Amino acid sequence: MYTANPKDVMALRKATGVGMMDAKKALEANNGDTPAATQWLRVQGLASAAKRADREAGEGAVAVVRNGNVAAIVEMRCETDFVAKSDEFTSLVDEMAARVCADGEGAVAQFQESIETMLTTVKENISVGRVYRLEAGEGEVVETYNHVQAGRGVNAVAVVVKGGDEELAHEITVHIAFAKPQYLAREDVPVADVDAERKTVEEISLNEGKPAAALPKIIEGRLNGWFKERVLLEQSYVKDEKQSIAQFLGSATITAFAQVVIGG
Repeated sequence: MYTANPKDVMALRKATGVGMMDAKKALEANNGDTPAATQWLRVQGLASAAKRADREAGEGAVAVVRNGNVAAIVEMRCETDFVAKSDEFTSLVDEMAARVCADGEGAVAQFQESIETMLTTVKENISVGRVYRLEAGEGEVVETYNHVQAGRGVNAVAVVVKGGDEELAHEITVHIAFAKPQYLAREDVPVADVDAERKTVEEISLNEGKPAAALPKIIEGRLNGWFKERVLLEQSYVKDEKQSIAQFLGSATITAFAQVVIGG
């Protein structure tokens, strides 16, 4: 029976980040073949990761990259902020965002091996989260924003504006980061959600004993307030609440936006 020597164990431990006993076990299971032992550890790490899959990955980091008329956002999830703000973790999500910007959303699949390797070292549930790629067309500009906290991105925004400049687009990204809209326009909100909310506000209004004649106006007012919380164009501009985003834009229009908030 093969017995791993301490030098090989230390080398494998340094290369993979696993514990001494795991490194020794891997080498002995593969008769001292270091590449085979490394692969064996990866397989074991993946097996362990499967057991961790039901643990909540509520932490993570988000990266945003802009290159010319293209912007990309990539989120990577994990379980603790300790891992999320590590150089290894943030570097990988930065690299993924750059690749998505260059090659498209499907480019994240190229990083599966890197993620699997990280799984064996950090012992956490790690996965790619939301991925977006926005491209500006003729007469459009794309702008990005990412709020960084403890060395990692936690609130990333990308927006495409038509008929406006980068300064205007930047103001919109900052607003989105703060206000967190879910939809661009009212017509983007699912009909089922609108119907459910209308029913709810109608029941509330009836329970409050509002006059029957006033109910339609009261219900529409409350529904408009509900839209205002969720729809970007109807939100009050954070730097001047007297005007909506639609009014702030003037003749410009927003053709697309994306936002990823860690934990959101």
